[in-house]
Amino acid sequence: EIGMMENLVLLHLANNSISGTIPTEIGMMKSTNLLILDMNTISGTIPTEIGMMEHHEHLFLLKNYINGTVPTEIGLIETLAGLFLSNNSINDTIPTEIG
Repeated sequence: EIGMMENLVLLHLANNSISGTIPTEIGMMKSTNLLILDMNTISGTIPTEIGMMEHHEHLFLLKNYINGTVPTEIGLIETLAGLFLSNNSINDTIPTEIG
């Protein structure tokens, strides 16, 4: 389970034909500061649990099939410096809680 990697600092899985949704357990990865999942076939919404990633600095989810809205919980990540969501089907505006 991805949530068991709570001491992982970097996860780079770009361009790997990964499909399915982002698991809610991703929030358990408290030490991860760089998550790169771009150029896959990930679908569904961004789970609200992503806001529990305390030390996250950059989140790359571009060029997937993610839809829905950007969860306001991302604004809880005080260290977030980069959020890359282009080329998805995200609707609505970016929440004011971010930045």
